[in-house]
Amino acid sequence: MTSFNLGMGIQGKEKAMSVETARKAAQYLSFRLGEETFALDITKVREILEFASVTKVPRMPPYMRGVINLRGNVVPVMDMRMRFGMTMTEKSINTCVIITEIPSDGNYVVIGTLADSVQEVIELDEEEIEPSPSIGSQVNTDFLKGMGKHDNDFIQIVEIGNVFSDKTEMFP
Repeated sequence: MTSFNLGMGIQGKEKAMSVETARKAAQYLSFRLGEETFALDITKVREILEFASVTKVPRMPPYMRGVINLRGNVVPVMDMRMRFGMTMTEKSINTCVIITEIPSDGNYVVIGTLADSVQEVIELDEEEIEPSPSIGSQVNTDFLKGMGKHDNDFIQIVEIGNVFSDKTEMFP
């Protein structure tokens, strides 16, 4: 079994963890959209910003709220609530923009996504994540990586690269 050293344990004994075990757990940023809890793979999250205002861009899909200036870079801001068929995100004291990096054609695209509030960073083992529910051929669930179980609740784990993809039709 391949292993790597994680440092010295109690009384100088080495504490080793197998690579296989290390890959089973992942960290996710949990956030709220309405009454539902969702989560993103933390490796796709660059930063979290307060939601101030956006510059509207003509002829964009309704879920694209506009763009923001992030340290001199133009970053599109998408409304995940609208993309999921919910009502538009209303600005409140807890509303924030989660800045994500999404792989696209061999590069990374930076996109801001609106959330009603950010909750916490959680760690889930592979065993705590169930496959996305099969709802039938009429509903596309490619945007969900799976359903995580945390504190006796389900957390919908979002595959952010598929949420705003042109190839992912959310609703028929």
